[in-house]
Amino acid sequence: MLELSADEARRLSLRAQGVLGAPDRRGGVPALLRDLAAVQLDTISVLARSHELVAYARLGAVGRDAVEHAYWDPSPPAAAFEYWAHAACILPAGQWPLFAFRRRHFRERGWRWHAVDEATCDTVLQRLRTEGPMTSTDLGGAKKGGVWWDWSDVKVAVEYLLDTGAVICSERRSWKRVYDLPERVLPATVVDRGDALSDHECHRELVRIAGRALGVATKADLADFHRIKQVDVAAVIDETGLVPVHVERWGRPAWADPDLLAAGPPRGRHRTTLLSPFDTLVWDRPRTERVFGFTHRLEAYTPAPKRVHGYFAMPLLAGGRLVGRVDPGRDGTTLVAKTLSVEPGAVDAMATALREAAGWVGCEAVVLGDVVRPAAARAPLVAALG
Repeated sequence: MLELSADEARRLSLRAQGVLGAPDRRGGVPALLRDLAAVQLDTISVLARSHELVAYARLGAVGRDAVEHAYWDPSPPAAAFEYWAHAACILPAGQWPLFAFRRRHFRERGWRWHAVDEATCDTVLQRLRTEGPMTSTDLGGAKKGGVWWDWSDVKVAVEYLLDTGAVICSERRSWKRVYDLPERVLPATVVDRGDALSDHECHRELVRIAGRALGVATKADLADFHRIKQVDVAAVIDETGLVPVHVERWGRPAWADPDLLAAGPPRGRHRTTLLSPFDTLVWDRPRTERVFGFTHRLEAYTPAPKRVHGYFAMPLLAGGRLVGRVDPGRDGTTLVAKTLSVEPGAVDAMATALREAAGWVGCEAVVLGDVVRPAAARAPLVAALG
């Protein structure tokens, strides 16, 4: 079995994730999505929404409109669609058949939070067929008028239809899903495969994709990527072409992408950037601790007095390591680093990352809030920021 040092595994993971070596700028965001295999969506928007930050972290100051257009190009055939993978994710269109196992599961379950009214489902489908793509507002409204989760019958129905594959989302407008019919949106070759794959075939291909996107991964890592069961990973792992490896100090079996191994030791420029906490590189917290020795938790849903690093703390990636974090905000054209911590040797990297992020979102200045770990970093940071 191939032996990898912890450092080699870390560098292979960085290369697979597009933050070590020259990015494919010619391919832009579409190529990035193909390489990452999934980009998580989230409602939180601080500097930008998470799916925009993922592209920025790898491609630099790519225009935000270009990012949105690449993900949500409404002209068919769609290059991407939204579905449940690690969470709600943007996925390459070619992956549609691979989620047949999940669509079947939702159909067999027969409900989505609330009971589903079949007559309402039929009405929604008929309207989409005759009137074209619509948001839940177009269909009659998402809420009954009460608390945020008190969905209307139409919203329950259309989300169930999305879960089960009767409708698809390949566009968002003002952050609202636009629902359409798969046969009207996806390439015909993709639609034709539809539900043809068995659960075993779906799992096998998804595990292979996860292994390629992660570079080096344990069974738990591979399962977490698309939120499938570890027992299902175990059932297909020998058929994926992934190479068994032993990684120093990981303490559990791992597998690596054979093409990445064949390319030799990863080399090139390390990206210095702030990462969304939902970035594919760090979305799996146990993996992040194992690969980087970095403990990170999203505190957006933690009561403010109990937060340590802030509402939307973004890890700092520099030199291939996670060496700090910052909770950013905006005050007009000023980026405010509300809470910040940084390793002593990474002050210049933090200043660089803050200046670049500020410029990308149209801010003209950066100001520091609380520098908590260590407090002594404040003076050199102020100097580095100019």
